[in-house]
Amino acid sequence: MKLHELKPAPGSRQPRKRLGRGNGSGLGNTAGKGHKGQKARSGGGVRPGFEGGQMPVTRRLPKRGFTNIFSKEYTVLNVSDLEEKFESGAVVTVDSLFEAGLIKKLRDGVKLLGDGELTKSFTIRVNKVSKSAAEKIAAAGGTVEAGGET
Repeated sequence: MKLHELKPAPGSRQPRKRLGRGNGSGLGNTAGKGHKGQKARSGGGVRPGFEGGQMPVTRRLPKRGFTNIFSKEYTVLNVSDLEEKFESGAVVTVDSLFEAGLIKKLRDGVKLLGDGELTKSFTIRVNKVSKSAAEKIAAAGGTVEAGGET
């Protein structure tokens, strides 16, 4: 088979509908829009959520809550993830986590959580560390440095 011999699969391509080109085409007269009404007119149709003048469901239901514009979204990581990727005695920073492939996208910082077991000792320098993670790091002989608030 050569490039000039390639053809689309049978039935995969259909000719476009040429609307309003006479009754002989089968799509003349009303051009597939039926008879009269809002949807038959030019520019016809209603906006999304319009319910024919009835009060829309988006306005019938009450509003709840708000979005805190000061909230911080941390990229979370567990101590068990460090166990696999780093050698004992390593300094774990945000940059080293990127290089190790443990974090792909940094939001407002990195928070270390205490899920899993830790046997190696590390020096941790991330934005936040949970209490359980700090206890496990200390128990394994590691340290959490400034910048790692709980």
